[in-house]
Amino acid sequence: MQRCFALFCRPSVFVALLWMCLAGSLMAREAEPSAQDPVVEARMVHISEELRCMVCQNESLASSHAELAGDLREEVRSLIRQNKTDDEIKAFLITRYGDFVLYRPTVKPMTWALWFGPFVLLLLALTAMVMYLRQRQRQTPQAGWTDEELKKAERLLKDGESA
Repeated sequence: MQRCFALFCRPSVFVALLWMCLAGSLMAREAEPSAQDPVVEARMVHISEELRCMVCQNESLASSHAELAGDLREEVRSLIRQNKTDDEIKAFLITRYGDFVLYRPTVKPMTWALWFGPFVLLLLALTAMVMYLRQRQRQTPQAGWTDEELKKAERLLKDGESA
């Protein structure tokens, strides 16, 4: 233990350890903005929040760290610099990747299954459940007590006898 501590007392070892500890902070730089123009960057973020990352699929293009997402954000920036409208940028990406690139695809015959499919499945499931319960109710015999059975049960309860 003393031998190990003695190593740290040497000036050269101490300077080397200090240099290794500080090297990371000495090389650190301030983060550079993604775009030179803050207006372009704000518009890119607004547009890319409405687009789906094709790699992650559950993240927006703005929040994804995938390499393809970075490339697509740069593509959106270049389209913004070309004075394309938001709709033109989305149309470009839709022709390239399909309607899946949009978080909220437009309602058209091609996307009806996306928009209305869950409701149709829910309606079918509820209909099947109602039909099953009605069929099951018809199959089970109605257990009704006859007058004799009721009288016998009353007597048994009054007398305290067991059946």
